[in-house]
Amino acid sequence: MRMFGRFAACMAVGAGLVAVHSESVQAQAAGCDRACLGDVMTRFLDSLVANDPKLAPLADNVRYTEDAQQLAIGEGFWKTASKLSPYRMDFLDERTGTAAVHAVVEENGTPMFFAARLKVEDRKITEIETMVVRDRQEGMLFAPEAMTGPSAAMTAPPPKDQLDSREKLIEIALRYPQGLRAGSFVTSDVPFTASAYRLENGVRMAGPGCTFQPPGCEQMKTQTIPRLAEVKGDVIAVDEQNGTVLLWLDFGRGSAFGAGQNSLVTFEAFKIYGGQVHAVEAVFQSMPIGTPTGWGERNGTW
Repeated sequence: MRMFGRFAACMAVGAGLVAVHSESVQAQAAGCDRACLGDVMTRFLDSLVANDPKLAPLADNVRYTEDAQQLAIGEGFWKTASKLSPYRMDFLDERTGTAAVHAVVEENGTPMFFAARLKVEDRKITEIETMVVRDRQEGMLFAPEAMTGPSAAMTAPPPKDQLDSREKLIEIALRYPQGLRAGSFVTSDVPFTASAYRLENGVRMAGPGCTFQPPGCEQMKTQTIPRLAEVKGDVIAVDEQNGTVLLWLDFGRGSAFGAGQNSLVTFEAFKIYGGQVHAVEAVFQSMPIGTPTGWGERNGTW
C-alpha cells in the first residue's frame, strides 16, 4: 500500500520528519499559542456535551470526521455526548496549530473513550477528527472507569535539563511502530525506562502492575509482542513543552485479538524526556481492515 510504503521510508529517516514543518505552516500556527490551543479544545469539548456546535470556534470551511467517516457538523457524537469526566489529556502542538486530546466522555450516562485532533488556524477550528469507543466489542479492551483523572506520569512537566528536541521526540516515538513491525522492541531499541507502562483503553497492558500475562508484561522492552508487518501511521502532535508525542497508527492484520477481518486503529501517546520513554497511553478501536482514515495523507507528514 502506498501509505505503508511511505510510513516505512519515513521511519527510516527518523528525525527528518521535522522538515515538513515549513515556515508557512509555523506562520499559520503563530496566531494561537499553547494557552490558546488549550482553550480551543476546552470550547470544542464544551460544545460537544452541550450538543451545540455554535459554542465552538469553528471556521466556515471546517471538516469533521468520526470513526473515519465524514459527518455534517453537529451530527454523530455531537448529538449524543452528555458529560465530560475528569480524565482529559491534551497534546498541544504550537508549531502546527494542532490540539489533540484523550478523554472519557459520557453518552446518555455511559462513559466512552474519546480521542480528537483539531487543526487550528487564525484561532478557529478548520479540521476535526474524532474517535469514539463505546464498549469492549468496539475497543477489544475497555475500562473507562479506571481513568479517574489524567495520569501523573503523562502530565508531569519534564525536568528542563531533560527536555528533548522535537526531532529527537519524533525519532524515539517512531521506534515503537518499528518494533511492532519487527515483533520486538529490543530490535528497534525503544528506550523504555524500567518503570515505563502502557495503558490501552484504560487497561494496564505493560509495565509494573500490568494485567496481561504477568510477569512477562512488566518490562516493556522485552515483553513478547506480535509481529505486525502492516502497521502504518502518522505523527499527529508533538507537545515539546510536555514531552509528549501523539501518533495515529493502524496496526493492520493480526492486531485485533483474533478478529481476522479487523485491525486496531489507535491514537497512541508517548511521554518522552531524557532520551527515554516513560509512559505510553492509547485510545484504540477495532475497525475493518482497509478502513480509510477519512483524511487521505492527513497532515502531510508523508
